[in-house]
Amino acid sequence: MLRLTQAPNIAIATLWADLLCEAGMTASVQRQYLGAAAGHLPPDQCLPEIWLDYDEHATRARALLQELQDLPQRHWRCRCGETVEGGFEQCWQCGALMPRD
Repeated sequence: MLRLTQAPNIAIATLWADLLCEAGMTASVQRQYLGAAAGHLPPDQCLPEIWLDYDEHATRARALLQELQDLPQRHWRCRCGETVEGGFEQCWQCGALMPRD
């Protein structure tokens, strides 16, 4: 087994592990309940970790996670003048939907 990386929270750790499993790599989330010990242990020791069952999957797994982190972010300008970033399809300022063109 190989510790691949730490995730900032359990939701992202689960997402990453599921992505790796869907790609044919056996991955698991460890330390998912250690967040309760934050304050008693160093913060970096309480983060969830992604572990691979097979060391030979490490290069491919790292590349896949990097691709996920490097996805381009969408930006669009609402008719009210607000710039909306990320995956949002509705303006937070006025509630207008993203144009479909």
